[in-house]
Amino acid sequence: MKHTLLYILLSALFLLSGCSASSAQSEEPLKMTDMYFDTVVTIEIWGTTDETLLTQCKDLCEYYEQLLSRTVETSDVAKINTAGGNPVTVSWETAALIEKSLEYSRLTDGLFDITIAPLTELWDISHNPGNIPDESAISEAVSHVGYENILVKGNSIQLKDPQASIDLGGIAKGYIADKLKEFLEKEGVSHGLINLGGNVLAIGGKMNGEDFHIGIQMPFEERNMVITDVDIRGKSVVSSGTYERYFEKDGHIYHHILNPETGYPYESNILQVTIISDSSTDGDALSTSCFALGLEEGSRLIESLDHVQAIYVTDDFELHYVG
Repeated sequence: MKHTLLYILLSALFLLSGCSASSAQSEEPLKMTDMYFDTVVTIEIWGTTDETLLTQCKDLCEYYEQLLSRTVETSDVAKINTAGGNPVTVSWETAALIEKSLEYSRLTDGLFDITIAPLTELWDISHNPGNIPDESAISEAVSHVGYENILVKGNSIQLKDPQASIDLGGIAKGYIADKLKEFLEKEGVSHGLINLGGNVLAIGGKMNGEDFHIGIQMPFEERNMVITDVDIRGKSVVSSGTYERYFEKDGHIYHHILNPETGYPYESNILQVTIISDSSTDGDALSTSCFALGLEEGSRLIESLDHVQAIYVTDDFELHYVG
């Protein structure tokens, strides 16, 4: 899954868009760049000189990392995963995000599934030098994947299968981006760009009245080489693609977007899906979901939703605009 902590996504193209945006502003932005969630987080805001806002954004990133990261031993997610099938009381935000994730699992008949963690850990694509897991190990991991194993009762979360585990990598960065935007807007910020490892979310537009111009990564090319671009105002842009994390063996690419039914990376003619939406939470989940569904079924899903567009890139590098 993108989603594993899946970096899915638009890669570092924000550097390109951020430069073009700042050059067109009437003043220099306040800017922070730091590492959270195993990815680079960059926030730029215009129209304010209050640098404490960026400090508070860092505090929010640390707060959500402590709640939602699978690899932080004291996080809500880690507590659920190590509870041996017993119910765990978590924050209301964690419970709400898990419930939101289950909505996408039902919407995609399980192709989006946050219980993908056993497979994520088995493949470990980010650090895998080219080893394909044993078929029996894959089958064993698949047997513990299934969103139906998650029970949500208020802010109590239980995994019916004691060996199941959760990975919110396919939706958490979008959720955190939305929360950062919500905070900054509440503090009076009207112009800004938030980038969580390629999850790009705009606060309004540029100070000169123009939209922000966001480049979309060309799959398998150097960073900042774009295949297309979009203009956004107050919207989210999230991409998932096979080029983000993968290894190649015997001429075959094994990428990080794993099929919870087969246990192997999805095989299709899709290289990348980009989602443009109001909510980055939705964009994050939809980019993986639509990749998993493929061009035809994914397009039908996008067309059934309001205020959401998608751009598919197929393996012939053709662009398919939906919505």
